[in-house]
Amino acid sequence: MNKDYYAVIMAGGVGSRFWPVSTSSYPKQFHDMLGTGDSLIQKTFKRLSNLVPQEQILISTNDSYKDLVQQQLPQVSDAQLVLEPVMRNTAPCILMAALKIHKENPNAVMVVAPSDHWIEDEQAFTANIKTCFEAASEEDILMTLGINPTFPNTGYGYIQYQGESASAVKPVIRFTEKPDYETAKSFLEEGNYVWNSGMFIWSVASIVKAFEEKLPAMHALFMQGMEVYNTPAEFEFVGARFAEAENISIDYGIMEQANNVRVLPATFDWNDLGAWGALYDKLPKDAENNVVVRAKTQLNNSTGNMVYTASEKVVVLEDLHDFIVVEKKDVLVVVPKAKEQEIKRILNQVKENFGNDYA
Repeated sequence: MNKDYYAVIMAGGVGSRFWPVSTSSYPKQFHDMLGTGDSLIQKTFKRLSNLVPQEQILISTNDSYKDLVQQQLPQVSDAQLVLEPVMRNTAPCILMAALKIHKENPNAVMVVAPSDHWIEDEQAFTANIKTCFEAASEEDILMTLGINPTFPNTGYGYIQYQGESASAVKPVIRFTEKPDYETAKSFLEEGNYVWNSGMFIWSVASIVKAFEEKLPAMHALFMQGMEVYNTPAEFEFVGARFAEAENISIDYGIMEQANNVRVLPATFDWNDLGAWGALYDKLPKDAENNVVVRAKTQLNNSTGNMVYTASEKVVVLEDLHDFIVVEKKDVLVVVPKAKEQEIKRILNQVKENFGNDYA
């Protein structure tokens, strides 16, 4: 494997739209959401290990999840953890990870990948990342993987690229965040738009330079820790200074501001698994279009349902259509699939009425 290849897995989110399975103390990336025997973060780690040496895969997460990471990925050392003492958006932890890698290997190229995505064709994924690594090692560019849209989804960001470019790696024209339906439909008709996958590839030199130019205060803050990164003193520095960083995403802080952004339209199927409906779309269905994870079911005149239980509990549905039915310990949630985006609001109501024990 190429010793200049590194990866950063982003594993700090809560995934509240997958409540009650995903909670603040045990988020979705640590669950076997697909019923495969591996949690989402374990699947992501294995996928990246096809190209990146395991000891060069960093895990960025909240420090309250350190034990979960080490339980599920025992091969990961303390030096591979990028621990956030407070919740921030993606830019601060990505910069800190890039500086840690840069200190170890100034010639490195790195991929930043969420821990909770579904990718079916892992060979195509590996080939696409390799193409991006090669491009990023040759030019001062900031890359992302774009997903060819299959319908006018209003929940994803879109990337417009120069369609006339003959290269597989396309110059980016602009980013558009979550357009309305008519706008998304027009993007598909134009043909030179892809969904923003939230995966990024660049050389560490290029991304550190971009932070210095676009987010100079954040760059100056984290440069103060260069002497202690990858040493036992790193934890103390981060604990003292991380909270001073601006709460800003890598998309808004860097990618939308830079003029050297490129996109590679991906050749693999992808889903960001953002909510129960996304999971329903990707799992096998019975003759009545029901999806069942773990439960033993008796489904009478019931169609299009998503049934998920923590154990092999018997679940009986009678005359129920297009619902999400999710059980975990002492919580049962039954919500129409059409209202899955309301689960976050419902969770807040439960916290108000019954406390944080259920969240």
